[in-house]
Amino acid sequence: MIAGNPSTFAIESNITQAYEQLSWLALGCFVIHISGRRYGVFKPDATMLACSFDEVGRRISSRGNHTVPFSELDAGEIALAFSGALYASNPEQYYFGIALPTFYDMIHASRVVWAPDGDEAFDDGSYVLQFDFEAHVRLIAFKSGQESLYDPVTLSDIWLEADNFYSILSQWHDNFSSEWGSMPKCEHPIN
Repeated sequence: MIAGNPSTFAIESNITQAYEQLSWLALGCFVIHISGRRYGVFKPDATMLACSFDEVGRRISSRGNHTVPFSELDAGEIALAFSGALYASNPEQYYFGIALPTFYDMIHASRVVWAPDGDEAFDDGSYVLQFDFEAHVRLIAFKSGQESLYDPVTLSDIWLEADNFYSILSQWHDNFSSEWGSMPKCEHPIN
């Protein structure tokens, strides 16, 4: 199931097996398409989908709150700063003139990190950052490199109308819920 247009922005998921337990929901895959690139593991058994479903719901309910003072800077610089601050063994003490602890707290408090979303869906090294503006949403996505925290070749940066972006999130959320609701459910994952 795809909501949106993969050449600009879309969410794609597939349910391989639905489960009764809401903390699992289903086994399948969840990927995000930005500017024709796919972020996430695209395999039928990539992840349990509850984390991705819940995260999309949180994004919808917290519309307009994914803001930080550096959200309009160069996408590559943002990706590099984000990667360095959160994952470098020796991070810089300042990013964009903001002290590391404050920068780190800002990222988490504003929930600009959409992916990874807490499960195995993005074990391919993908990161998707979301920044809200009044009438627009900016998505910056990239993958970590084999030798680095950020691979510039994988960078995507797109500005979308906020109404369109949140409409796609809502469409995917509603369609996934309907699809899951109509499927037969297993009680436990099969090993």
